[in-house]
Amino acid sequence: MKIHFIGIGGIGLSALAKFLANDGHQISGSDIKQTEITNDLALNFGAKITIPHHEDAVEGVDRVIYSAAVRPTNNEYKRAKELGIELLSRKESLKSILGEKEVYAVGGAHGKSTTSAMLSSIIPHSNALIGAISKEFGSNVRHYDNNRVVFEADESDESFLNSNPHLAIVTNVEPEHMEYYEYDEERFYNAYRNFLNLAQIRVINAEDEFLGSLDIEAIRFYPSKDMSEIEFVLVEGEPYTKFRLKDLGEFEVFGFGYHIALDASLAILGALEMRESIEDIRTNLLNYKGIKKRFDIVQNSECCVVIDDYGHHPTEIKATIESLKIYQNLREFNKLLVIWQPHKYSRTIDNLTAFVECFEGVDELVILPIWSAGELKVDIDLKGAFSRYKLHMADKIMRQDGIVQVIKDGNIITEYHEGLITAFGAGDITYQIRGE
Repeated sequence: MKIHFIGIGGIGLSALAKFLANDGHQISGSDIKQTEITNDLALNFGAKITIPHHEDAVEGVDRVIYSAAVRPTNNEYKRAKELGIELLSRKESLKSILGEKEVYAVGGAHGKSTTSAMLSSIIPHSNALIGAISKEFGSNVRHYDNNRVVFEADESDESFLNSNPHLAIVTNVEPEHMEYYEYDEERFYNAYRNFLNLAQIRVINAEDEFLGSLDIEAIRFYPSKDMSEIEFVLVEGEPYTKFRLKDLGEFEVFGFGYHIALDASLAILGALEMRESIEDIRTNLLNYKGIKKRFDIVQNSECCVVIDDYGHHPTEIKATIESLKIYQNLREFNKLLVIWQPHKYSRTIDNLTAFVECFEGVDELVILPIWSAGELKVDIDLKGAFSRYKLHMADKIMRQDGIVQVIKDGNIITEYHEGLITAFGAGDITYQIRGE
């Protein structure tokens, strides 16, 4: 088929486009700007890319798949409707894409990208369709000519209910994306119940309050009892976590933190249920090299390390801050410097108190303008809310020649050239901190 994607530059939709291209379909797509993702699709997957959206882009296609950010007023959407072309949301398209696959789905509020990437490492000859770039295979998609698919299952719009899970792993459950669920917590929790009930095999973090309360047949993982001897080490300057899991012996995995050991444990237990041998799992876990934008070291020198992290929810940020403190001590850096680009007005308002608390222990905090992700602007007094910190309110940052510059009103207000510097956010901060 000829399939066109509106919003193809997003990490989720681009993964579907690559996956379908690998299945033999001819793909095209459009977005508002050119990025490394659209360049990759054009160069390596033969996609015709239209920047920006243009109604002619849908001429002659068999199906249009569009991202959640696309509105019915979009000119390509309207033109496809006029032409009678099949229009499917990303959520709706999953039924046909995954319907006949053996899907190993990973869901949860936090850690699902990491756990998905780990699972794809320890089930090495599986297809992978995840919401982040795995450094092991340099993409959010991996292709093998078989029916097995590791899939990162998204709860933000209930699309995980269309993922046809054979195995379902859930890391944790925390109310998020509540604007989609109309702030109805029962509806939110029911979505997770329904997702787990779809699967033949379930692996859950049973110390999560909600997951632990479920009366379902599942492999129940209790981190405080099942994990032991957790140790954080540097291997050629890179962070690794060692731990013992139940009676299965010792494992070593890239990354720092209790949450890294937890995510790896869930992936290991899931892979065991999928007939992988424990020794193969132990070996293959070492192939996991982290994922792009998760504790992603983009500059590593003796006096200065710069990290890019996708964390955009206070729970995620707090866990990463704890890992950063471990790394800071091992590298003997004097200062922990953090730059934060809040993601979405709704998320910032809903979690403001938790955001204020999650940066506890940083030496300096830079806050950039909120990345709207298409939401209407709302005035939030971030300067007042974060007054307890040594704070810089800035417009943007730049990194060049090993120095991170903090810019306000066109002027450099401070510079960082030593210490541990971390940028948090799901917007364009990743390009700013990488100097791209």
